[in-house]
Amino acid sequence: MENAYSKQFPTLMRGKKIMYVHGFLSSAQSGTVKMLQELIPGATIVAEDIPLCPQDAMPLLRNMVDEERPDLIIGTSMGGMYTEMLRGTDRILVNPAFEMGDTMSSMMGRQVFQNPRKDGVQEVIVTKGLVKEYRDITAQCFANIDAEERKRVYGLFGDNDPVVHTFDLFKAHYPNAIRFHGEHRLIDKVAFHYLVPVIRWIDDRQNGTERPIIYLHYDALHDHFSKPLSSMHKAYELLLEHYQVYVVAPVPTNNHAYTDEVQRWVEEYLSAPAYDRVVFTNQKNLLYGDYFIDPQPDPNFMGTTIAFGSDAFKTWEEVITFFERLGGQ
Repeated sequence: MENAYSKQFPTLMRGKKIMYVHGFLSSAQSGTVKMLQELIPGATIVAEDIPLCPQDAMPLLRNMVDEERPDLIIGTSMGGMYTEMLRGTDRILVNPAFEMGDTMSSMMGRQVFQNPRKDGVQEVIVTKGLVKEYRDITAQCFANIDAEERKRVYGLFGDNDPVVHTFDLFKAHYPNAIRFHGEHRLIDKVAFHYLVPVIRWIDDRQNGTERPIIYLHYDALHDHFSKPLSSMHKAYELLLEHYQVYVVAPVPTNNHAYTDEVQRWVEEYLSAPAYDRVVFTNQKNLLYGDYFIDPQPDPNFMGTTIAFGSDAFKTWEEVITFFERLGGQ
C-alpha cells in the first residue's frame, strides 16, 4: 500500500549524481538511501560506510568527491558535519551535528549500529579517546569559507530535534539556515515536504532553469481565524513542482506586529519551501511575474490575475483544477 509520501519526482536532478553522507551508528544501507532513490529516481544516489575514526572518514569522503564528482551532497547529523567540510560542491546539511564530541559524551560505552555495514561490524565502544577525536574534527568546521561557498550550502533544522541544536552556529557562517517541522531523523515526510523543494532550487540553479512566477496573496491562504484554508497545502505542493512561488502581503504603516505575524504564519504553515520567499509591498502592480492569486486583484498587474473567492475560483480546489490543466505553463 502506498503512503502519502510515496510520490516520485522523476525530473528532479535527472541524470545527476547525489552523494549521501550518513549519520553516526548508521551505514550506506540506511533507509534514507533507499528513500532518496525512490523519491528521485532520475538521479544516481551514491553512499559509502563512513569509518568510525574521523581521521579515516575525511580522506574517504574527499576521495569519493574526487572520484564520483557529485552534483549535490546531502549529509544528515554526523554526516552533515562532514558534508560541511566537503567544499566546492552544492550541499544540504540536515540537522548537522557540529558538536559531535558533546553529543557523544552522553553515549559512552557499547553502542549498536542501526544498519548493516560492509565490514560486518555490529557495535562500537564509545570511549573518551573517540570523543576527543570527534571534538578535534569538529574544530575544523567553518574554516576558510568564501562568499561563493556560503551560497552553496543549505542547512535544514528540525524545530523539534531532541539531539542536536546547531541552527545558530550554522547561521553564524552560512545565510541559508532553514527550520522545518520535524525531529532529528530524515523521514519520508520531511524529505517530501522540506528537502525536495531545496533540492529543486539547487537543481534549477545548476540547470539555469527559470520557472514561471506565481504570487499568492497572504489573505488567500488563511481564514478569519488565521487557519490555513481547505486544500491550500495541496495547492501549494502542486504549484511548487512547476513554479517559483512567493507569498505577498501588504505593509501597514508603522505596524511591525502585522509583518511579524505574517512571517510567523508562513514559517508555521509553509515552512522550508517558503524560505526567503515572502514579499511585503503596497504596490502589487510593480511585481514582475506570471500569475497572481489574490482576493482583490490589481488590474495593473502585468501577468494573469486569479480572483480568489470569485465564482470561478471560490476555493483552492478550483485553483488546483486550473493549474492542473495548464500543466506547468
